[in-house]
Amino acid sequence: MSFSFFKSRPIIPDLSFIGVDMHNHLLPGIDDGLQTPEQTVAFVKELQAMGYKKLICTPHVLGGIHDNTPETINAALDIARKALAEAEVPVTLQAAAEYMMDDELEKKINANEKLLTIGDNYLLVEMSYVAAPFNLTEILFQLQMQGYKLILAHPERYNFYHQDFNQLESFRDRGILFQMNIISLTGYYGKEVKRTCEKLIAKNMVEFLGTDMHHQNHLNALKSFASTKDFYKLKDLPLKNLSLL
Repeated sequence: MSFSFFKSRPIIPDLSFIGVDMHNHLLPGIDDGLQTPEQTVAFVKELQAMGYKKLICTPHVLGGIHDNTPETINAALDIARKALAEAEVPVTLQAAAEYMMDDELEKKINANEKLLTIGDNYLLVEMSYVAAPFNLTEILFQLQMQGYKLILAHPERYNFYHQDFNQLESFRDRGILFQMNIISLTGYYGKEVKRTCEKLIAKNMVEFLGTDMHHQNHLNALKSFASTKDFYKLKDLPLKNLSLL
């Protein structure tokens, strides 16, 4: 029997095959994500070191809680860009939004308000973790009729679909794309979320990966997962992130 005194080299996180983080909460003081420009600079440096070339910030737009508008979001983006320039951090930072599908969004749709999009007119939408909105079908239909290409944020996290996977497949039939949170695959949000991720991946139902970065725990979990061999199986997904560069 022989023994090796040489330990295997640790895997250095390399997310360059993703290239663009299109779902995060890095803008300072605008929702439940980062709160100061200093935090934004520190997190951007970490993400850049892991291989990201562009970061598209998507603060919540949620009626009565995060009443963000294009004006408030762009103001926070200006603050973040200024802080990054002063810290000499060369990264492309853009902003869109993560729209909760609620009554307030329906009002915006009916008023034909311009919504903040990602890349080629992609619109990132989410729903409550408690239950789907009763008017979900109507909201999706109206948004698509207005020409938006819909991306459903973290479909793996909607518990009410864990035992109703057919509903997720029905979204696909409507041309809706899926964005998965990377750390969902680690069990960070629970075993059922992880299992749903694995099912989505097995069926090639994931086009975008996002960090959904809010705080240090998310960053730690991302770095830890990206240091394992399992993480790099994600390279086999038909990802569209790089198309956003």
